[in-house]
Amino acid sequence: MRLSGKIFMDGTFWLAEIPMLDVMTQGHTKKEAYEMVVDLLKSLHGNHELHIELYKKIGGEFEIGFSSLKELIPLLLRRKREMSGLSLSQVAQRLGSSSRNAYARYEQGQSVPSVEKLNELLHALSPDTDIVLSESKVA
Repeated sequence: MRLSGKIFMDGTFWLAEIPMLDVMTQGHTKKEAYEMVVDLLKSLHGNHELHIELYKKIGGEFEIGFSSLKELIPLLLRRKREMSGLSLSQVAQRLGSSSRNAYARYEQGQSVPSVEKLNELLHALSPDTDIVLSESKVA
């Protein structure tokens, strides 16, 4: 599973963004911007030893691959919760639970949700957003 992003020139800088995580970084060169994307994701994840693959595509698009879902899903859930401005308790309430610990286990990477559960979690975090899955050829 990968996250998609875009890279483009803006003035004298190359900007790289990953819309699903609502993050952007920049570099003086395209190469530097790509390096900054990887560094940004390692910092957000809190693990600078994390293995992240960057797949460059045509037309300013790229994809970021994590070594496992156990590394990607916690980052995705935490960023979506932060973007929504929700506390762990508020997410638990949206899921119909009185305990924030059930949800927190997914965000901390202690549990990996099924596809159905991940959809439920993402809908609780961002009810007005649909997640679109797409297929990509391995470069």
